[in-house]
Amino acid sequence: MKALVVKNTGNWYHLKTEDGRLIEAKLKGNFRLKGIKSTNPVAVGDNVLIEESPGATAFIYEIEDRKNYLVRRSSNLSKQSHVIAANIDQAFLIATVNYPATTTAFIDRFLTTTEAYRIPASVFFNKTDRYSAEDREYANALIHLYQTVGYPCYLISASKDKDLSVMQNLLKGKITLFSGHSGVGKSTIINRLIPAARQKTQEISEYHNKGMHTTTFSEMIELPAGGYLIDTPGIKGFGAFDMDGVEISHYFPEIFRFSHDCKFNNCSHRKEPECAVLEAVHAHYIGESRYRNYLSMLDDESEGKYREAD
Repeated sequence: MKALVVKNTGNWYHLKTEDGRLIEAKLKGNFRLKGIKSTNPVAVGDNVLIEESPGATAFIYEIEDRKNYLVRRSSNLSKQSHVIAANIDQAFLIATVNYPATTTAFIDRFLTTTEAYRIPASVFFNKTDRYSAEDREYANALIHLYQTVGYPCYLISASKDKDLSVMQNLLKGKITLFSGHSGVGKSTIINRLIPAARQKTQEISEYHNKGMHTTTFSEMIELPAGGYLIDTPGIKGFGAFDMDGVEISHYFPEIFRFSHDCKFNNCSHRKEPECAVLEAVHAHYIGESRYRNYLSMLDDESEGKYREAD
């Protein structure tokens, strides 16, 4: 029988079967996912085949081919990945310019990861009801930057029905991954969109201006108007996992576009002569923060590091 993985709580998987039942299952034997070294061979969003017997534990014995997936480097095993979710139609990054602040380093690492796995991404700047005039000016500057690159961006407040109705229309009939730092308001938004979800919320630490984790496991939540929302734990950082140095530039669309005019095919866009990317940065066709974050990812890759972008 076929089933959809809607939650993973360690050794147990919560599944929705093709006949509409919600059951729990375990992996059968030494189940291994081919082609990727992962700490979790089966992820939320996977379509799996199961065997079940009356009164016995159900077992997952096969995973169907994924159309895509999103990974981050495992926090415990630096050479392995952790699959956040699979078979995603789109990814929404919930960000805030304050309460707590989301840096461009984190935004760019998230966007390059979604580019690498061919997942369309949008950025929602939440908590606008708390923004000062300076916060709003900065948010508008970020929106201009990312919309110029090609990413849809929105200013929202989880407390405003009008703002959430825009998001609701974008969510209809799709499998959407929600990501962002702890404290940016993901759970509050989900509770407004899906009251039955009852996601836990928690205030940010006023002392550190950082969020505290409330979501422990990724979970698929069915939307009233059709589709699913995948809520993920607050993520501290994405690294240049499974990308080589030259490849990283491919996932910055504007850098990749200008790189075709560089003198050298393997240009790293650091100090090479006749580098079209450097010229574009100096001419302000490429945002300085984007270029700076590209160099940071390049350094991480070349030094074998994983850096949290907080």
